[in-house]
Amino acid sequence: MPSLALTAAFTSYLIDERHFSPYTARCYGADLRQFVEFLSEEHGIDAGEAEEGHAFRRRQNPDTARPDGVAGKIGPTTLTETIARADAELIRTFLAHLGEQAYSAATMARKIATLRSFYKWAERRALADSNPMVLIRTPRQSKRLPKAISVEQIEKLLAAPDQNDVLGLRDRAMLETLYSTGIRVSELVGLEVDDVDITGEALKVRGKGRKERLVPLGSHALAAISKYTDRLRGEARLTAAWADGRPRRPLFVNKHGGRLSSRSVRRKLDKYLKEVGLDPSISPHTLRHSFATHLLDNGADLRSVQELLGHQSLSTTQVYTHLTTQRLQNVYNQAHPRAEAS
Repeated sequence: MPSLALTAAFTSYLIDERHFSPYTARCYGADLRQFVEFLSEEHGIDAGEAEEGHAFRRRQNPDTARPDGVAGKIGPTTLTETIARADAELIRTFLAHLGEQAYSAATMARKIATLRSFYKWAERRALADSNPMVLIRTPRQSKRLPKAISVEQIEKLLAAPDQNDVLGLRDRAMLETLYSTGIRVSELVGLEVDDVDITGEALKVRGKGRKERLVPLGSHALAAISKYTDRLRGEARLTAAWADGRPRRPLFVNKHGGRLSSRSVRRKLDKYLKEVGLDPSISPHTLRHSFATHLLDNGADLRSVQELLGHQSLSTTQVYTHLTTQRLQNVYNQAHPRAEAS
């Protein structure tokens, strides 16, 4: 299967212009490759990279002459042209093919979202004749409520790390920060030492699309970070990377002094969940959900929570109100004498 300049240009756009993370761009790329593979098999197209590259360049500049000197568009004998000329019927055929693979509704919705973004981009740049996705509906999904755990469970988890060594102090600071700020784990591992404002009791966070925001840091998280960084400065083997001329100093480092990875955070969390006997399905994102839910439970307004979470749309934040409403309903049913029929 040849690599297509058309799809490569799209993933580059996601990273360079939309500032998607490399991981997210790879997911979009994987969905597009599945579409390309389907078209190759469905239409029996086996064009090489040279032909595909030429088809892409002709899409970029339609006035370019063909190798044989004949001007005008080449026919859809390449995957690039087939993609560029796709109509809604072709998309529906592909979606029917996906339906036979027994994907979940969420996975199907993601693949449709990939094609929607791709064709919107391609049409805008005249790399596609039209956008066939305007005629395609995304199937409805049942909304899954985000999982949140109780304050008591949070306290149990935060107390788990051993405070006698630097890595235990790191883990305590890491967990306190996740719950205190509600930041994503990708934002946590991207933090620098200078992002912590002890005096202002705040944290500078770089979120999706490289957007920066300031979030308040609670006193417990501030104390945990201070204790960890004070100890860390005395560990030469872990701070060697800070002194080699690099302009950035990662806040949370691994045992070799490098930046801690998202996967390592998950592994550490799994370890502490097991130690204290909490649900092993709890993830770093559960702490983000719990942060938002506990704020709303205690009277925070939705707009403030939206800002703290770094959500672009208020509707994304509104899902948390279902949790608090559900909890109120449970309390009402248990406490009010005429709430439920006997």
